Amino acid sequence: MTGLFSPLTLRGLTLRNRVVMAPMCMYSAGQDGSATDWHRAHYGARATGGVGLILVEATAVEVRGRISPADLGLWDDAQVEPLAQLVRLCQAQGAAVGVQLAHAGRKAWSAQRGVGPATPVGPSALPFADDWAVPHALTEAEITDIVDAFVAAARRALAAGCDTVELHAAHGYLLHQFLSPLSNRRQDAYGGALENRGRLLLRVAEAVRAVWPQQAPLLVRLSATDWAEGGLTVDEQVQVARWLKARGVDAVDCSAGGIRPARPAQVGPGYQVPLAAQIRQEAGVPTVAVGLITAPAQAEQIVRTGQADLVALGRELLRHPHWALDAAHTLGQEIDWPKPYRRARPE
Repeated sequence: MTGLFSPLTLRGLTLRNRVVMAPMCMYSAGQDGSATDWHRAHYGARATGGVGLILVEATAVEVRGRISPADLGLWDDAQVEPLAQLVRLCQAQGAAVGVQLAHAGRKAWSAQRGVGPATPVGPSALPFADDWAVPHALTEAEITDIVDAFVAAARRALAAGCDTVELHAAHGYLLHQFLSPLSNRRQDAYGGALENRGRLLLRVAEAVRAVWPQQAPLLVRLSATDWAEGGLTVDEQVQVARWLKARGVDAVDCSAGGIRPARPAQVGPGYQVPLAAQIRQEAGVPTVAVGLITAPAQAEQIVRTGQADLVALGRELLRHPHWALDAAHTLGQEIDWPKPYRRARPE
């Protein structure tokens, strides 16, 4: 059995393989933030294509927390059933389904650089870039409202039948904004030392874990480094991962960057994998590796050598919905094909 196509159990959830569909914003939600037929076709194709875990795109926990007006949301009970239809469709094809709960913070309304139907919020009154809107600095009472919004969204994800949820604390969005000293200049209990800057994320993780079933896993996506001088380092995020593990988080999805517009100096195949490997080794928590992973042998090597427990593909799965089926054939691994497609199975 290959490493990539071996099952993985997190709490009471067993994934059929280690291939994850990374959460990618599709900007295709209805005006009310609900999933549409397009989402069901999009995610259903990847479930049919053999993915083990589908992480549905960043789904806003508040109206003002959307990256764009066309983002999915779980701030209203009316959004549950459209998501549930998607979940049931994918699960029927053998894939587990999670939803990434998110709040854009100061990066809301990104196409308009923070100028949208609501004032963006953040830890401090610091814009994402010079030509972006200045966010409202959240008060401590408002921070509690944010925690409550994540909890309410998690309850809705559970009502929709999701197998897991992932808290989005990466890519420069609100939970990451609190973590990073480049965006957090607070002087209260939520600013200064790493423990304080991590307080909001840890509160959210604790509160969601309290309402999420004990047999169901909880994931967190971190930007393992800010790729910027004076920003978060992977060593700091190792410590954050340790704190998250102690609060019942079952896996850390290791991405990077996003707190500033600049990209890392060097980008290449698997360039973020060492971040996942370090967090896995030093924090003792399962990790998801992501970032320009495209080839079956590359993904197999990541899992086989213990650099990460799961491998997430983004753009490659947009190009090739049946990547997992093809990868298994390439690696010489026999896996089950959807019955309607078996006539096309390679000999």
